Amino acid sequence: MAALTRLCASFSPPARLVRRGMSRFVRGEVREARQDFDAAMAMDASLRPRLWQRGLALYYLEEFEEGAKQFRDDVDANPSDTEEAIWTYLCESRLVGNKEARRNFLQVGEDPRRVMRAAQGLFKTGNGIEALREAGEKEAQGHDDFYAKLYEGLFYESEGDASKAKEAMLASLETNYAQRSGDYMAGLARVHAKLRGWIDE
Repeated sequence: MAALTRLCASFSPPARLVRRGMSRFVRGEVREARQDFDAAMAMDASLRPRLWQRGLALYYLEEFEEGAKQFRDDVDANPSDTEEAIWTYLCESRLVGNKEARRNFLQVGEDPRRVMRAAQGLFKTGNGIEALREAGEKEAQGHDDFYAKLYEGLFYESEGDASKAKEAMLASLETNYAQRSGDYMAGLARVHAKLRGWIDE
C-alpha cells in the first residue's frame, strides 16, 4: 500500500488514472472507476498486486471472481494485509458460499489494530460480533468505531441479513470519523449504502 501511495502522489499517467478512479469511486461512479484502474494497470502492469481499489470496484460491480483474484494478488504482495483477506472472503463467499470461502480464508500476519483483528476473526469463523463491537467502542466515534460498524455491516450482508447490514452500515456513516476523516473506506461505506438504496445522496 505504501508503494501505491507513493505512486498516487506522483504525476505519471498511471498515477493520474488511479487518482481519478478513486475520485470516481467515492462519487458512486463505480464502472468508470474500474475503467480507470484497468487503464492504469495496462500502462504499468506492476500496479496489479497493489490496486486494492480495483478489487473494491469489482466487488460492487459483482465481478466476484476477478475481485477475489485482485485481492489474492494484493495479499501475495503484502502478506500482512488483513482487509484484503476479508475482501477476498467477501468475493469468494458470493461464488462458493460462506462455508467453502471460510475453508479458503487467506492466512495473513497479525494486524496491529485490535479492531481489524476482531474483524478478521469474525469473517474467518462466523463468530465474534461482540468482540468486534467492543473493539470499536474503545474509540467511540473514531477510526475504530467506524471500522467496526463498517465490517459488521459487511459481515451481515455476507450472511444474508439485509436488515442488520443496513443498520450497521448506516451507523458507520453517522460516526464523526466517517463524516470528517476523508478516509477512502468512509467513501466506500457511502457508496455501499447508496447502491443498496439505503440513502439517496
